[in-house]
Amino acid sequence: MDCPWTFSAFLAPDGPAVETATELAAEPGAGSVRLHRIRQLRGRILFDGGRRPAFREPDDQPQDLGAWHFTARRVRDGQNGEHGPPLGYVRLLTPATAARYQSREFLGDAAYEQVLHGAGLVPDSVFEHSRLVVEHRARKLGLGLHLNALAVAAAHELGAAAMIGTSGTADGQDRFHARFGFHPVPGTRRYVEKYTEDVVILLHRAADGAGEYTGLVESYRLLFRDLMAEAEAEAEAEAQAQAQAASQATGESEVPAQKAAQTAAQTPAKVTARTKAAAVSEPGPKVPAHRTVTPPPGLVAIGESDPQRWKPVLFRPTRRDDRAALTALLNTGSVREVADTIEAQLEELIRARDPGRPLAADALADARRDQLEGLPPWDYGTWAWYPWSGRLVHVLPREEYRLVRTDRNRGKIDRPEQRRLLAKRVGIIGLSVGNSAAVTLAQEGVAGAFKLADFDILSVSNLNRLRAGLHQVGVNKAVLAARQMFEIDPYLDIEIFPAGLTEENIKEFFLGGHGPIDLLVEECDTPWVKLAAREAARDLGVPVVMEANDRGLLDVERFDREPRRPLLHGRLGPLTAADCRLLTPAERIRLVLDMVDGERISPALAASFPEIGRTLSSWPQLASGVALGGALVTETARRILLGGRCASGRFYVDLEELIAPDRDVSGADGTGTDVAGAGVPGGIVEGAVAAATDVANAGQTGAASLPSAP
Repeated sequence: MDCPWTFSAFLAPDGPAVETATELAAEPGAGSVRLHRIRQLRGRILFDGGRRPAFREPDDQPQDLGAWHFTARRVRDGQNGEHGPPLGYVRLLTPATAARYQSREFLGDAAYEQVLHGAGLVPDSVFEHSRLVVEHRARKLGLGLHLNALAVAAAHELGAAAMIGTSGTADGQDRFHARFGFHPVPGTRRYVEKYTEDVVILLHRAADGAGEYTGLVESYRLLFRDLMAEAEAEAEAEAQAQAQAASQATGESEVPAQKAAQTAAQTPAKVTARTKAAAVSEPGPKVPAHRTVTPPPGLVAIGESDPQRWKPVLFRPTRRDDRAALTALLNTGSVREVADTIEAQLEELIRARDPGRPLAADALADARRDQLEGLPPWDYGTWAWYPWSGRLVHVLPREEYRLVRTDRNRGKIDRPEQRRLLAKRVGIIGLSVGNSAAVTLAQEGVAGAFKLADFDILSVSNLNRLRAGLHQVGVNKAVLAARQMFEIDPYLDIEIFPAGLTEENIKEFFLGGHGPIDLLVEECDTPWVKLAAREAARDLGVPVVMEANDRGLLDVERFDREPRRPLLHGRLGPLTAADCRLLTPAERIRLVLDMVDGERISPALAASFPEIGRTLSSWPQLASGVALGGALVTETARRILLGGRCASGRFYVDLEELIAPDRDVSGADGTGTDVAGAGVPGGIVEGAVAAATDVANAGQTGAASLPSAP
C-alpha cells in the first residue's frame, strides 16, 4: 500500500491546562497554539455535522498535556511544496501522565488498576492512545489505518509493554483496532451519552506484535524516530528564539542559564528512554574537568541495541501492505544484511519432495519454474526481518520451509508425527539450563508454539553454559531464547514472560495468551516457582519434565495420566508453594537438595555447596551438562507428546557410569559386541551399503545424502 500521507508530531509540554482561546493569550508558545488547532480539528471531526452535539466547541482535554500528538495531511506535489490541510489525528499518552489516562477516567482508579493487575501488567509500562479521528473523505483512503499504525509504532519504540484505550463500537472501531492486536477487556463495555454509543476498553500487548499490521507498525517505528528528531529540532529552535526575545526585552546580552532552562522546559521536546533514565537517576560522582566523558562518535553512530525486541516481522511481498512496508523498511537504512538464498531453498524443496527422482540441470530449472508459478523469486515466500540483528532473510512459505527444514527428521520422526508435534504448545520456565531445551525443541520441531518465562538477564558468567554471545549480555533470558528459536524458524508461535512466573501471570502462562500448554519444562532455581508450577500442572493435567544438570538427572511427572500423583514423587511430603515464600538462603539450599535427592548428587557438586558464598559465587554448571539436559528433555517431551512410552519417575543418564570400562561394547578386547553392525542384524547393514552404492552409481548424489553423512 503506497502511503499518500505526510505526518507531523510534537510532544506537548506538561503543566497547567490551556483550555480556551482566551487562556491561550496568556500561554502564547508554539506548543499552546498547536494544541488549540488540534482541539479545533478534533472537535470539528467528532461533531460530525451534529451527530455528537457535545463536540460543538473545540475538544479540550487535560490528557493533551504531556502527550504526543500526530496529524496527517494529504501529499500534494507541485504546489510550492505545501501539502493539504490536516485530515486526521491521533494522540499517544505515556506513563508519565498515566493519572490522566482516558481509560482510567472511564473505569475509575480501582477498576483500572484491577484490569492491569489481572493482565499481569506494570502501570509504568502501559501507554494509551486515543482520539483517533479522521475526516470522512480520508477514511476511504485508509488514513485511519496509517495513523493508528503510527501511534502503535510510537508506543513500541518508546518501550511500551502494553497499550490500553477506549473504543467506540457503533461504526466498528473496536473491530478496526482488533486488526492491530487489540482485544476487548470483558465487563468494560457500557453506553456513553457524550459519544452516543457503547464504549469498551481495549488492551494490546507489544510482545504479540500488531496483528495483521505488524509489518506496517514495524516500519513506522523508524518513521517515528525521524519525527522525534524533527520535533526535537523544532523545540530547540523555539527555545532559542524565546530566549533571544527575552534577552532583547530585558536588554541583557546573554540570558541566564536558569531562564534558558525554564524556556526549554516549557517547549515541546523529544522524550527518549535515555532522557527518562537521566531524570530519575541519582547524581553521579563529579568528573574532573580534564577527563573526557563523551564517547567517540563512532561508538554512538549506530545507536543502542533494543534488548526488548525479540519477534521477527514477516513480510509477504505478494500482499500490497506488506510490500509497501518492506519497501519502507529497506529505505530506512536499518537493514544491515540481506540473506537471500531462496534459489537454494527451492532446490532443496524440490529434492525433498521426490528424493528418488534424478534431476539434471534442465529438469531442476523446469521444476523450480513450476514451483514459482510465474512469480519472480524475490516475491516468493516470506521476508523475515530480525530487528535485533538488522538482518533481512528470505525464506520459503511456512509449510514448505518446515518440510525442508525437518526433512532429515524423517525415518525417526515421520511427516504425520511432525504435524502432530507442530500442533503442540510447550511452556518452559527457567531459560538458563532451559535455554538448551528450548533451542533443541525448536530445532527438532517438537512443538510449534512455546511460552518462555524467566525474570533474569544474561550475564558474563552465564556464557560458560548458554549458547549466546558477549554482545547479548544484559538481554533477558526469555528474550534471548525467543530470538534464537525464531532464527531457526521464523514461523514459530512464541510468547514470553520476562517477569518470570508469578502469582499474577501463572494462570495466563498455563491457559491464556495464544492457548493452553500441553507440556511443561521446569528448569528454574526458585522453590516457590517449582512447587507453584507443579501444583498448577497437576490441577490442569499437564505433564512436567525437568533435567537437573547433574549426573544427567531426568525427572518426569505424568500428571496427564496421574492427576493425584504427589509433587516431585512425594519427596517433599505435604509442603506447598505457599510454604516456600519466605526462606532463608540455608533453607532454600536445603529444600533444593531435597528436591533433587541430595544423597545422590555428584561428589563434585556435593563438595561445592559448603563453598558457596566463600570460595564459590554459586553452584557449578557446565555447558556439556546443559547440552545433555537439552537432549534428554527434548527426547522425553517428544515421547510424551506423541503418546510414546514414557512413565513418571526419576532417571539418570550418568556418563560417569555409562562410560565405565565394563560397559564397553567396542569389541576391541574381544569382550564387546561384534563391531560390524553395532548390534544391528547384518542384513540391515548390507542393505544400507547396497542402497548407498546404487545411489552413487546412478549419479544421484545430489538427490540424497549417503547414509554415512551425519
